[in-house]
Formats: sequence, C-alpha cells, structure tokens
Amino acid sequence: MTVILTAAEMRAVELSAMSSGGVTGLELMERAGRGVVDAIFERWPDLARSSHCARVLCGPGNNGGDGYVVARLLKEWGWEVEVSLLGAPGKLPPDAKVNFEKWRQLAGTEPDLRKGNADASLAAEAPPDLLVDALFGTGLCRPLGTPFSEELKRWGGFPAEEGIRDAPSRQRPFRVVSVDIPSGLCSDSGRVLGASIRADLTVTFHAPKRGHFLDRGMDLCGMLEVVSLGIDDRSRMGGANAAPDPETGVSLAGAGTGPGWLRKVRGHKYDHGHVLVVSGGPGRTGAARLAARGALRIGAGLVTIACPETALAEVACQTTAVMCRVLDDAVGLREALEDDRLAALCLGPGLGVGREARDFVMTALAAPRSQAVRNGGGARPNSGAFRPEDDRKRGRPVVLDADALTCFKEDPETLFDALHEDCVLTPHEGEFGRLFPDIADRLAVPATAGPAYSKIDATREAACRAGCTILFKGPDTVISDSGGRCVLNASVRERDAPWLATAGSGDVLAGFITGLIARRLAPLEAAEAAAWMHTECALSFGPGLVAEDMPEELPKVFRQLA
Repeated sequence: MTVILTAAEMRAVELSAMSSGGVTGLELMERAGRGVVDAIFERWPDLARSSHCARVLCGPGNNGGDGYVVARLLKEWGWEVEVSLLGAPGKLPPDAKVNFEKWRQLAGTEPDLRKGNADASLAAEAPPDLLVDALFGTGLCRPLGTPFSEELKRWGGFPAEEGIRDAPSRQRPFRVVSVDIPSGLCSDSGRVLGASIRADLTVTFHAPKRGHFLDRGMDLCGMLEVVSLGIDDRSRMGGANAAPDPETGVSLAGAGTGPGWLRKVRGHKYDHGHVLVVSGGPGRTGAARLAARGALRIGAGLVTIACPETALAEVACQTTAVMCRVLDDAVGLREALEDDRLAALCLGPGLGVGREARDFVMTALAAPRSQAVRNGGGARPNSGAFRPEDDRKRGRPVVLDADALTCFKEDPETLFDALHEDCVLTPHEGEFGRLFPDIADRLAVPATAGPAYSKIDATREAACRAGCTILFKGPDTVISDSGGRCVLNASVRERDAPWLATAGSGDVLAGFITGLIARRLAPLEAAEAAAWMHTECALSFGPGLVAEDMPEELPKVFRQLA
C-alpha cells in the first residue's frame, strides 16, 4: 500500500527525522539534489553521455536550495549551467543560503536575479537543453504573482484558467524537470494557484504527494519519480509503505492485500454470492447486461437480471450464464428480496429516471441484511467485511449507479435518509453535482490559496453526508467511506487508460463492485479492488477497448495477479 502525503504530512516526516538527530536539513537538501540529477540521467540517458546546457530556476525558499545543489552537480558533471534566482539572496532560509554560497563559489559569478523584465524572454537567449524548476515546492500556499508567473509563462507555463488539455500539446525545444512538484501547483489538491509550469518529469521525495495524482497534476507533473531521502519509515507520519491514518491518510488503490482473496474455496455457488441487477425496459437492457457480466466474471456465484416482462426476451436472447427473471414493479422486487440468498443488488444501469425507478431504489434500500451476510460465510479473513456491529445502520448491500442517482436529483435528501453503510454510490462528475451541488460548487471555485479544496475533500464530505461509500469517478477516482477512510485509483502515467472513456465502462465497474460485495468484501474494499482491476483490464486490452471487452479481460488480469 502506497501512502500519498499532504504537504503538512511531508513536513512532519522531515521535522521528525531532523529532531531525532538522524539527519540535518543540509543533508536532506543534498540528498534531494542528488536524487534529482540521478533521476534525470536515468530517465534521459542521452543527457548523461555528454555535456549540455541547463537553466536552473531557484525560488526564495528551500526548494530553491535543492535547485542550487542540482546546479552544482550538473556543473561538476561538465555542463554549462545558468542559475536564475527569483528572490533576494539575503532572505534565503539558512540551508538554502549555504547552497547558494556553494554555487556562487563554484560558478564564480552571481546568479541572474530575475525581476520579470520583458527583455529576459527566450527570444533574447538560446533555450537550454534542460530547464530545472526549483521555484516552489509542496509548501506553496498562495497564487503565484509577478515575477514568478511571468517567468513560468516564459518557459512554457500557463495561467490557472487555461484548459487542462491545452498545455501538454505545446512543443518545447527543451526538457523540464520540476523539483518535488511543478511550481504553481497545489501539492494537496493538484489545482493551479495563479500559474504553473508544465513538467516533463517531476522528482519528488520520500513519498508521492496527493497533487501528483489529482486534477491538473495528472498532466502537469509529467512522469513521476519518487526518490528516497533515507528517512526512517518509523518516523511519526510513517513512510511510503506505512498504513495510512484512517482519519486523514490516503493511499493509492490496489488489488487488495494479496491475490489470495481471488481464489474460490470449496462450496456451493451461493457461498460466493447471488447478485441481482435490476434493468429497465426494452431497448435499455444493455447497461444492465454489462453490469451483470462484470459481476459474474469477478467471481459472484450467480447473477440474475430482473427486468420487465416486455424486456425478458431481449435479455434472455443475449445472456447465457446470467439468469433472468420478470420484475415489473417495486412490489415484485420486495417479493424477490424475500429470498435470503440474494447477497447484493445493483441498480441504475439502464434503469430509467422516473417514479418507478425511485420506488425500486427505495425498496432495495429498505431490504434487511440476509442471513448469509450476517453469518459472514465466505468472507476473506481480516477483510473487515460486514462487521458484527449495530444492524440498524446496515442493510442488504446495494450499489447505486447512473439512473439510480439521477432520479433523486430534485430531492437527494430522500435518498440520503434511506442509505446505509452497506451501500456504494458511483457518481461521475455530473451525477456528483446533482446529488451534492454545494460540494461540487466548492470544488469548482478557482483555487486562491493552498491547501486548496480537493476531490479527496469533496468525496469524504459527500460520503459523510450520505452515510455510505462514495466512488467519485474519473482518471483520478476517489473512494471514501462515511468514516473518512479514503483511497485513490489513479489512471495516469504508467496506468494511463484513456480507453476507459467509452460507453458502458461505468456499468461494468458497478458490476465489478457488486460482485465483490456479494463475495463479502466490505464496500470500501470492494470499490477499491474493482476500480483498480477496471483500470488493469483497460491496460491489458489496450486501444480499441469497448465495454464488452472488460469482463472478458478479467481472467488475464487474475492470472497476472496470481
């Protein structure tokens, strides 16, 4: 499990290490600078084979101190290095000042003191082979103003209001490496404060930061390299592989604690859960069939699609292992739920958004937990699934997606009053805004200070209000339960999966989650594993992926895990 840190958490790690006497600030700065140079040469071996020209932008704080170490090491390697200081040398922090003096002695010249003058543009100087951005690191808490914003724009940065996909398309004759995080980017939220540079490579220290994976950080950080500072992982905030604090910590999603939970043990098909997917009428059953296939492939023992009689032939002629039954109204669903073997329900894909859909959802949410769930048969040891606590806060596990969320857009409080801890909501951005308009508005307000309100903050707040698990979709999918436990499934960089932007992809994800809950994983754990494998299926299949391919790619993903 990889923990992703906030700026405050990272600072606490450093302070703990220094206060213990194990390392000094100067030593940490030296290790950081060497880590940046090593990462540059590892990522771009051609830069290590001969001398090149570098421009190093140093800011007024300790991030600038890291930049002086990088400049000195590149100079010693034989490079031509020019350093620009945006700030006053006399106001540098002590450790940064020491490295400023070391650079000045080595170079024999004063750094260029930039003041944002127009004559300092690229038109007036030959571009370097490498630009090192060491202006501001994770501690940035205010929008960048002049001269910093002007300097960043000069080197290919862009203002906060510019579209996220605009900057990466621009070509530059040089490569950019950012120290810790691209200057101008909030390290807790991934949002731009005023203006930001776009890096080709970001080198961060000890552990990844939230802003590397959220919002605009997904694109502006470029490739990401995490460099060890040699800090004891037993320090107060824990290391990169430590368990996160359940109240504040966030980790990157994975398949679970190990592949063993994927294996089925001896038993009847009902021991692995019976999933019921409720479908809409004729011409709207495709989404439900995708969800059902996903639930079956991920290991549910049985899966049934319940649909109106008018759609029965449409469902039956396109399914084989998935069963089907007639379900014309909420009364019929109430009768179906008398079967204690129905372990989990999925509602929303193709359901419709009228009164009938609302009645289906409210009926599903009112269903008591089944005896099989209460007994916990087949649960993975230590999974935390269905803890034997107050049953009044629990019910039959239900996954609500798509139409099942939209049909409550005029009255979300009615939905929230009926939800319980064994529910999972899976909204995309539009659906999230319909259910939580005030939270969505806060997330949409331009960032004016750091740490800025983030998608993690928004998802946690929504989960607390709803009293259940929320999976907020996107390439930066955030999952939180009502207690604040949170994981992030980042489909970026080496896990970039743009093929997931295809019709029906979310329906398959809903089926994955429902199937895992039917196998008695806790809602948060099921949502995490499902989201992670959803991305893995897309990566395994590659370009040309359509929703129908994802369930069929699962066996290959399982084999790779095992």
